[in-house]
Amino acid sequence: MSELTREPVPQGEYFETNRFAGLSLGLGVGALVGLVLCLIGAFVSPLQFSFSWMFGFILFFTMCNGCLFWIIVHYATDAEWTVVVRRQLENIAVLLLALAILAIPILLLRHQLFEWTNIPPGQDHVLDSKRQYLNWPFFIFRAVLYFVLLGGMAYLLRRFSVAQDRDGSPRFTIWMRKVSFGGLPIFGLALTFAAFDWLMGLNYRWYSTMWGPYIFAGSVGSSMSLLVLVITALRKAGYLKIVTLEHYHIMGKWMLAFCIFWAYIGFGQYMLYWYANIPEETQFFIVRNTQSWWPLSLLLVFGRFFAPFGILLLRSIKKHPHQLCWVAGWLVFMQALDMYIIVLPALHGTGVRLSIWDLICPLTIGCSLAFVYLRILGRASMFPVRDPRLIESLRLSN
Repeated sequence: MSELTREPVPQGEYFETNRFAGLSLGLGVGALVGLVLCLIGAFVSPLQFSFSWMFGFILFFTMCNGCLFWIIVHYATDAEWTVVVRRQLENIAVLLLALAILAIPILLLRHQLFEWTNIPPGQDHVLDSKRQYLNWPFFIFRAVLYFVLLGGMAYLLRRFSVAQDRDGSPRFTIWMRKVSFGGLPIFGLALTFAAFDWLMGLNYRWYSTMWGPYIFAGSVGSSMSLLVLVITALRKAGYLKIVTLEHYHIMGKWMLAFCIFWAYIGFGQYMLYWYANIPEETQFFIVRNTQSWWPLSLLLVFGRFFAPFGILLLRSIKKHPHQLCWVAGWLVFMQALDMYIIVLPALHGTGVRLSIWDLICPLTIGCSLAFVYLRILGRASMFPVRDPRLIESLRLSN
């Protein structure tokens, strides 16, 4: 009798690469043209280009790391709802290996980006007190280490997950859980110190003890929004019909949660700096709260928290994929604005100065990663077809 009532396990679902050959070709051409233009920009306007490239790079770096975090949490908490969407998190997170190559311009243009690389010892006592950390050999070592650790975790988790599709062995789940438990503190430290090096390092005189949690909050929240957009696009293409409104509901709730968490961390940092009024701390906000940076900072506050907070409180929005996608797209745009406000004032401290490279660089990096993503997408089932908790995920109910 149990054989008759057992719920059937869905078969593997594979992305038809040939069907989307035109899209893949367009992304490849866009990436190639963008890289050629960026090469020209690096010679014609190296200072502006270096900051624009950093803006584009850090935008996608944070979102890919956010996807890695959701995979780690999935195994660390033995979650069931994420099973049907986890493969797309794996596909996005493994793009960290491609970002390792796209980080090379940051290293080559270090003298334009990082003022501390141009100051010899003995000229600035503040920098001299930080030389044990802020020195170029150690900086290079840390940059390589971040990608080895973060990219390595993403690669291992995806490899074990795909291997489980073949025989359904529970040993792969055990291995992935061990990697996740060990990787959770490694992830936190690597993302925090990468934010210190690449973002706080743009102004070596400034420091923040809340910088890691702030970047983490934006990364995780925007990555969940990116997942909503990717899943919806694949469903419109005829795939992942096993993702239900219940899954969208949970993704919407996580978007709301990290919308609040981002605001909490951001306000906490701002309030404490305002109260203490220490010049080494307040300089970051003074630049961004004056001149033409002030309207963008206000837009970030209202656009990243107040507006989406009110919308995501509605249950109907979270269970309506089309409407949720509008909110998700807006939050990804707010993540881009956040990274722009963090990076570009280090170059244009007196006010906003828009540049064509601010658009070309993120588009180039985005096209490159999207091209690689489509190549990865067709190499395995679009969901973990033999995950032990697949049936529980399909039966999900809030």
